[in-house]
Amino acid sequence: MFKVRARYLLLIAAAVWIAAGLNIVRLGALACAEGTAPLIVLILGISAVFLVFHPMFSKLVGKHADRIRGYGEDRMHVLRFFDVRGYVIMAIMMGGGIGLRAAGFVPGWFVAFFYTGLGAALVLAGIGFLVHYAHRGGTITCPVTKRTRLA
Repeated sequence: MFKVRARYLLLIAAAVWIAAGLNIVRLGALACAEGTAPLIVLILGISAVFLVFHPMFSKLVGKHADRIRGYGEDRMHVLRFFDVRGYVIMAIMMGGGIGLRAAGFVPGWFVAFFYTGLGAALVLAGIGFLVHYAHRGGTITCPVTKRTRLA
């Protein structure tokens, strides 16, 4: 039940990462619209957060794509695009972010640049899954990090 062809797990991962990233960018953009931080702080902060998270997410995309391609079965459960560790990390990050914002521990200016940069990195990671799906068997070069890997 709820099984898909293993190769479609890359598309499911792409959809989940892109949806999560767009939602986080949306939260960051709403905080940016509040205007609590100067524009230069937002530009530098968004860029810094993106540059910190993009290499980490790119590495995760490669690991998850390799793991998904390594499944020997033709049909897999739809939720196997993540491993257990991935789900735990996702739950901690989501729970922590929601909890910190709900408790008022995180100021709006921080949400503005952190969430926008983080969300952009997540969206790009989702696009990375799409690239892995489209280039099965070839090589992929990241335009940001210039790292090349098998697709």
